[in-house]
Amino acid sequence: MKFLDQCKIFIRSGNGGAGSVSFRREKFIPNGGPDGGDGGKGGSVWVEAVEGLNTLIDYRYQQHFKANTGTHGMGRQMHGANAEDLVLRVPVGTQVFEEDHETLIVDLDTPGQKVMLLKGGNGGWGNTRFKGPVNQAPDFALPGQDGEEKWIWLRLKLIADAGLLGLPNAGKSTFLAASSAARPKIADYPFTTLTPNLGVIDLGAEQRFVIADIPGLIEGASEGAGLGTRFLGHVERTKVLIHLVDGTQEDPVKAYKVIRNELVAYAEDLAKRPEIVAINKVDSLDAEARKDLTKKLKKASGQTPYLISGVTGEGVRDLLFAAHAKIVEGEKAEKAGDSPAPSTYDPWDR
Repeated sequence: MKFLDQCKIFIRSGNGGAGSVSFRREKFIPNGGPDGGDGGKGGSVWVEAVEGLNTLIDYRYQQHFKANTGTHGMGRQMHGANAEDLVLRVPVGTQVFEEDHETLIVDLDTPGQKVMLLKGGNGGWGNTRFKGPVNQAPDFALPGQDGEEKWIWLRLKLIADAGLLGLPNAGKSTFLAASSAARPKIADYPFTTLTPNLGVIDLGAEQRFVIADIPGLIEGASEGAGLGTRFLGHVERTKVLIHLVDGTQEDPVKAYKVIRNELVAYAEDLAKRPEIVAINKVDSLDAEARKDLTKKLKKASGQTPYLISGVTGEGVRDLLFAAHAKIVEGEKAEKAGDSPAPSTYDPWDR
């Protein structure tokens, strides 16, 4: 399934049904009087967060969504039926914006969350509503109220507890495959991952979390180089960043600094997110090389990096348990009201 994380669509609620102009005409009942029914209510437009979806591809090939008009009223005081509401089903984590691309309407970050975007028009009154001692035979009725319409933007920010960062070929996809049931594309060339991948990490009872593999960043990404930083929006909701550094490349310390610089340049608040640093592919390093690289990276990052290998599985579980501990700390901070402020950068306008 193709991954799509933003789209612009047109929505319109339904018009109300028109009221009826009718008079009762039966044998032996002269001057039966008005009996026109009211029109039905037009369909409203709702948006609902649904589990099991992770892309907005359903809105790629259909951009116009219109609710139906309410049924018109009829004689014998028969009211028209209300039109069925139109429900847009989107992945959990979808944000709905006005056409200006800035005004947030709703952030659907909870499964089952449902919000009305446009209200359907009310049905018109039939002529029965207007009868009285002065006007006993009204020959008019009200038309249905018009529905509402507008363009909106849908943006998806995946719900993940941890985010994987690193240069292309840092081994992020291999790490994800080794630690979860996810099966991302793995190859020996850069930019193998073109879209974010999600994996569920299961460390035991009550020790599960979701991790997102973000396509590799490169130097100059904040200015649009490579894949740019578009997919960084998918780690905004994470509580911890796992920064993988390829231990076999020419200058691992420089690689670490490149990613950190891009984070700071594009979103300083995201750069302040709790981070775990890990040296990957240590199965290709001898003991002396491991020790030397650990010392250098500790000096650059301010923390002792984990030594892991996505191929052999060495050190992977220790890293995952450390990430889980950070996630638990983040959840406690949120409950205490100390959660970080939402990011102000906009990766979709790049």
